[in-house]
Amino acid sequence: MIAPRALSLKTMRVRRLLPLVAVAALAGCGSSSSGVDTPTVAPARTFSVAGFTPTAVVQKDRPTTVSFTIRQPDGKPLTRFKRGAGPHTGVHLIMVRDDLSKIIHLHPPIAADGTITTKATFPASGPWHVLIDVYPDVPGAGPNFQLTKSIVVNGAYKPKPIGAFKSTVNVGPYKITVHHPPKIKALFPAELNMTVTGPGGKNATFSPWFGALAHAIFFQKGTLNYFHTHVCSAGMTGCTSVLGGAKVTGQSNTPGKLSVGVLLPVAGEWRLFLQTKVGDKVITAPFTLKAS
Repeated sequence: MIAPRALSLKTMRVRRLLPLVAVAALAGCGSSSSGVDTPTVAPARTFSVAGFTPTAVVQKDRPTTVSFTIRQPDGKPLTRFKRGAGPHTGVHLIMVRDDLSKIIHLHPPIAADGTITTKATFPASGPWHVLIDVYPDVPGAGPNFQLTKSIVVNGAYKPKPIGAFKSTVNVGPYKITVHHPPKIKALFPAELNMTVTGPGGKNATFSPWFGALAHAIFFQKGTLNYFHTHVCSAGMTGCTSVLGGAKVTGQSNTPGKLSVGVLLPVAGEWRLFLQTKVGDKVITAPFTLKAS
């Protein structure tokens, strides 16, 4: 079975199908024992993850080196990635615990030889899903694609339920609220109007982080299907996310207010991790959403 192709700026990935981007199929001719010539189809040429570490169980709450390269269909490491302003550049490394209770979001540096190396500290035991969202700068590769790996953190794993939708989530002194949530339907754009307030109820002032004012990272419960949108201010570029013929662009032009685009590929329960930077602190607020 050929895995789904990259649909545009952000695409879902179906768990356990590795890798995800089919580039080309090469066909040749051979002879069967009956004497009738039949075509022989070679496997699809794909991008893949090479040299991924860690391979062993890692320690909770200790810095862990995560390293890998992206292997092109011709076997060579991928060294050319999209650069510039906006969030749709380089490699997004998003690691989420399988129960969707914790997330780590990094944009790691990429060496000249294509090696990607960073440090991550895992705050909870159990299995973690590693989502590698790649923005290549090579002909025919598409705007982006995803690859996946797994990491296991030592200790007992007790999955936590994602719970029902709550309109307000408190993260330390910050309150993140969804106002008048819409009914969400798979493959149809929707918009979450949100406010973020700090101590004393003061509207938060957002700082650019990884090319955007806010990141909306969506994972589906169970399957870990994935989608990712961004929020930008006027004048910022590269924030539109596309799925099939639909697209969303998140906006924020007023302190404390976010318009978050939602575009989910399939129906079901989803975890939204809303991430924004206020001052020097990154706030991560989890919300449960349902798509019909």
